[in-house]
Amino acid sequence: MRVRQLGILGGALALAACAAATTGSAPVVASGPAAVDGERMRAIAAPGNAANWMSHGLGWDEQRYSPLDQINESNVSRLGLAWFDDLETMRGVQATPLVVDGVLYNESVYNVVTAYDAATGEELWTFDPEVGAEWARLACCGPSSRGIAAWDGKIYIGALDGRLIAVDAATGEEVWTTQTFEAGPPLGAYSITGAPRVYDGKVVIGNGGADYGVRGFVVAYDAATGEQLWKFYTVPGNPADGPDGEASDSAMQIAMPTWQGEWWRWGGGGTAWDAFAYDPELNLVYIGTGNGSPHMWSIRSEGQGDNLFLCSIVAVDADSGEYRWHYQMVPEEDWDYTCTQPMMLADLEIGGRERQVIMQAPKNGFFYVIDRASGELLSAETYVSQNTWASHIDMETGRPVLQRGAHNGETPHLMSPSWLAAHTWHPMAFNPETGLVYLSAQEQGDVYAAMDAEDFSFTYHRSNSGQDRRSDPDLRAQLMERARAEEQGYLLAWDPVTQSEAWRVTYPHPGSGGVLATAGNLLVQGTIKQTLAIYAADSGALLWEMPIDQVPVAGAITYMVDGVQYIAINAGWGGSPVYNLAPLRNSTARLLVFRLDATGVTLPPPPEPVALPRPPFLMAPEAQVSRGRELYGENCARCHGPDAVGGVADLRWMTAETRAAFADIVLRGTLADRGMIGFGDQLSEEDAQAIHAFLIARANEDYADASAHP
Repeated sequence: MRVRQLGILGGALALAACAAATTGSAPVVASGPAAVDGERMRAIAAPGNAANWMSHGLGWDEQRYSPLDQINESNVSRLGLAWFDDLETMRGVQATPLVVDGVLYNESVYNVVTAYDAATGEELWTFDPEVGAEWARLACCGPSSRGIAAWDGKIYIGALDGRLIAVDAATGEEVWTTQTFEAGPPLGAYSITGAPRVYDGKVVIGNGGADYGVRGFVVAYDAATGEQLWKFYTVPGNPADGPDGEASDSAMQIAMPTWQGEWWRWGGGGTAWDAFAYDPELNLVYIGTGNGSPHMWSIRSEGQGDNLFLCSIVAVDADSGEYRWHYQMVPEEDWDYTCTQPMMLADLEIGGRERQVIMQAPKNGFFYVIDRASGELLSAETYVSQNTWASHIDMETGRPVLQRGAHNGETPHLMSPSWLAAHTWHPMAFNPETGLVYLSAQEQGDVYAAMDAEDFSFTYHRSNSGQDRRSDPDLRAQLMERARAEEQGYLLAWDPVTQSEAWRVTYPHPGSGGVLATAGNLLVQGTIKQTLAIYAADSGALLWEMPIDQVPVAGAITYMVDGVQYIAINAGWGGSPVYNLAPLRNSTARLLVFRLDATGVTLPPPPEPVALPRPPFLMAPEAQVSRGRELYGENCARCHGPDAVGGVADLRWMTAETRAAFADIVLRGTLADRGMIGFGDQLSEEDAQAIHAFLIARANEDYADASAHP
């Protein structure tokens, strides 16, 4: 581990007079750096607390609504850039920063955490956990993290390689570390990309890796010592092994009968890689679970059973981790759908009665309102116009009514929503004044077909979807053309009581980021147009927008220091691929901080436009291209986009130099310093040649149209 201490943290702890500005009361004096505790978290709008952003979703309810209103719809036009920090990466930076009593804590790629004076941007310390560069490949979606946690003088890091690390908030020195999972074959292909949460002294962390073949679980640790308190598995293991001896044992008795075959050979999936919430009054932790492993239901569970607790919300006792209730959004999960999208708690008046609810808009395109005490489904309606998965949710059974042909068979078909999601991990917000939930919605279909179970083979640390990606290429091409034509993205304001759209802002493409709501009637979002935009929360009217040469996919935060309100956001493009988006010419990722009337700080000029390189002529036989298509889908599509469109780097438009070095890059990791670790342990020279042939074919198919729109 490496620590750099560059400032005196005590000098940065001049407490924010946020409450004085907001409520007229004097601020509460904190007891030291990152002095977060249960009392403060239960009163986040109280004097001395409202200045801060102390947890990932602001409060344990994850509403991302700040009571600060110094910046508001009447003066937001005066917003200017106060300071920024270049994060020195071209990868996606997805983290939500934290601010506690005048200090801003931020996380970049590979879990590097930096503390700043939140008013000036002075760097106080940096902690680098030295995550191995190979984890850019071993994790499904690259080396990004969505955030950190703070509690009682410590900052908590869920490292990509599975370590949960507590560092001293004053110095950045490591206090303790524990390994949350065992890495290694056959079923140890886990990773951590989600933000840890601390609930009344318990650090709760999940993991990812269902695409690679793991059994999902969530663990709680003592925030002071790192001692494990409880563990909850989200899917059953091998029945022959008997009970796990963990908090989830009673729940596995419910789940086990819903599985068939030998699912445990491939883990089963169900990883809880991002979504959590906590109700301290009910003493419940809510866990959002992910997709199946393999993706194809016919292979994973012989096409039988609901497969609990895939794509579900599971409520567990915060102290013991024991099961309390569940609601499954996607029984018979077959589409790489996840319910790991943000969840939020609120009290809503429904049918003349106040209900304590939990809300979620997961991948499948339905917005769910559920009683958070009992798990009763209160309402569910689709929030996207395209939904070839289910026509509606049966309110008597709580089950989706699947569209004809929704399950995957041998014939390729178009699914929308797809694994690209109607709403993915990007944070959403709830404004109790407007009664609206805000989220980044999108409509992106993809082509699905299941391979024969006898043809499926498991490869460690590779996407093991079970999809057939080679059959009927002409039909696939037609379906992909339709998917691209129908692609769209928008900022959606949704009324959870009436289950209806209030307004939307349409963007030229999907890919815009998470949102922040404030008492100033503001809604803040980074856009796919490479801007930061602020809208009126009640109407969607554009109030302010600034070009920033980047696409911020993370959620913004707001805070106060010495009576001055700031807005901060990580701006670093990296998320789901976008079909029709020309290659983005982004600047490096940056942490951007704004305040009213800030002047004198400007961003460096953006990079110069570069013409698309002409691809070489396709000389490979069709069989090699077809094999390359299959290998690309299993090894490359998660980062570089389905059908080689979009992604971290659009591989259709490689330079001649990159093409000449293709085998060395793919097999031997010559670009490891940029995150592209070699796949030589999984792919052969012939495999690399086949993937390259497929990419050349795709480039030739699209060059004429793409080059006409630089």
